[in-house]
Amino acid sequence: MKDIHRFDAIDARIVTLLQDNATLSHADLADRVGASSASCWRRVKALEANGVLRRTVRLVDPVAVGRGVNVLCNIRMRSHAIEARQAFEQFVDGRPEIIECFSMSGDWDYLLRIVAADVTDYNDFLMLTLLAHTSVAGASSHFALSMTKYTTALPI
Repeated sequence: MKDIHRFDAIDARIVTLLQDNATLSHADLADRVGASSASCWRRVKALEANGVLRRTVRLVDPVAVGRGVNVLCNIRMRSHAIEARQAFEQFVDGRPEIIECFSMSGDWDYLLRIVAADVTDYNDFLMLTLLAHTSVAGASSHFALSMTKYTTALPI
């Protein structure tokens, strides 16, 4: 298991600020956390090296790019053999419309978050692609009516 990073107050503020706005310059970040720019840069590099800070991305509005339908889809596998799981996870990794995948405990084996243009788009993906995968025994789809909370920021 990966070691948990122990934060001091400055590291915690750096991580919190960068989760909100990753485009802050080192000078702006340093000013906000009360450290020198050089010290702040070293801390950010150490947080990256320790795997606390991962890649920097820009979040895209799904509605603006025609992917406004969110579907949570439970998956039941035909087999729990390692080869079947690996094949399914490789399939999931290659599908851009599947934006999150969780291996689950309980009645279902996986939970997928899928974005689609509309219900017809999702139906085509479900029927022609997802259910056609040899590892998939069944699926149960749940359409999100609205999103009441969305964040990528973790509490620090």
